[in-house]
This record gives sequence, C-alpha cells and structure tokens, in this order.
Amino acid sequence: MDLELKNRVALVVGGKGYIGAAVADRLRAEGATVVVASRSAGDSPDSVAIDTADQASVDAGVARVLEQHGRIDALVVTAAPSAGTLDPAKKSDPEQVLTAIDGKALGFLRVANAVLPAQREAGFGRVVVISGQNAYLSGNITASLRNTAVSVIAKNLADEAAGSGVTVNVVNPGLVTDTPSTEVRPGGPGDSSPQQIADLVAFLASPLSVVSGESISIAHRVLGQITI
Repeated sequence: MDLELKNRVALVVGGKGYIGAAVADRLRAEGATVVVASRSAGDSPDSVAIDTADQASVDAGVARVLEQHGRIDALVVTAAPSAGTLDPAKKSDPEQVLTAIDGKALGFLRVANAVLPAQREAGFGRVVVISGQNAYLSGNITASLRNTAVSVIAKNLADEAAGSGVTVNVVNPGLVTDTPSTEVRPGGPGDSSPQQIADLVAFLASPLSVVSGESISIAHRVLGQITI
C-alpha cells in the first residue's frame, strides 16, 4: 500500500532511540524526508538538536526545521526517559511522579505546541506520540500517571484541532522487544517489536489515516481487562 508519504516532511523526536530509529527508517522507506531530533543531534537538513525538557530548545529546533524544509507534515514523538530510570521504591513519591510527567507528557506537549500552529495553518498535519500500556494499569503511580497524562494531552490537542486537517493520536506498546512473544499473560499486554510499532506509526502519519483523538494499543491490549 502506498501511504502517500513521498516527499512529506516528518520530524521524529527521539529518532535515535530504540523505537524512534525504527520509525525514522520506516518513514524514509515510504519516501518521506525525515528529520531526526535528539539532544545530541547536530543541526543539519536531516537532524536537529532538541531537548524536550527545554521550551527554548524545542522552539529553536522546530523553527530550524520549518526554515529548512518549509513545513512539518508529520510529527512523531518517541522521546522520553526510559522506564528503567524510574525507581520502583519511589513509585508513589510526588517528586518522582512530577519529574516523570514532565519528562514524558510535558515534553510531548512542548513539541506539539511548537509544531501544531504551522500544521493548522497548512491545513494538514499528523501528530503521533508513543506512550505505553501502563496507562491502563495500577500498581505504580509514576508509570501510570506519566502515560495517562500523555493520552489526556493528546486527546485535548486532537479536539482542539478537529476539522483543521490535523490529527493527533497515541500509540501504546506493552513490552517492546526484537523478538516479541506470541503469548499474552493474564493482566498484561502483548509484546511488540520496534518495526511493528513503526508500521502503525507510518499509517497514522499518512494522509490515508483520518483517525484522531485515539489511544491505540499495539499488540494485545491488557488481557482480561474491559474498559468502557
């Protein structure tokens, strides 16, 4: 299927990471012009330095991409501190919760706020953010809230953009691994690979997709859980 991404400009924030690199490769394979953003990226036509914790850095990086390419058709945000950086012993600690929300949810919001005005002015845009199925699970306040906050922010942004030609969606993986298991344990999500996530992101970033305001699970959503 031709996803009609040829010559589209995509900004992948966190594009050097485990999931982000797969997304960047997938979009390039579809013919998109991909700009990879990370804190350590150099400023060139295919990379830009952006620290999502710093609004000035975000604004400068987005402005540079718009100056060089004229538009940002698709924004994909995969950047966030790894769950492995969270201290399980402090899962209910307010300081860790605040830091985690800022690192993931507010980092996404900063970048989205910088990109969305240009997309709305152009009458077209796709925004996709990678979150996680911990948004559906209790047991760890830090993990639950940082992912739930992403979904709440994305839904609000999608509603604000309704009718403008801009869509905003969340992709929620469970465990991400190069060799996803076919088994799904009760009370847990299914596994997915970076490439499988990238395939879904590529569709959501495509003009063919009109899905908006959704939080979509990749692989099996938590087994044994009903959410109405």
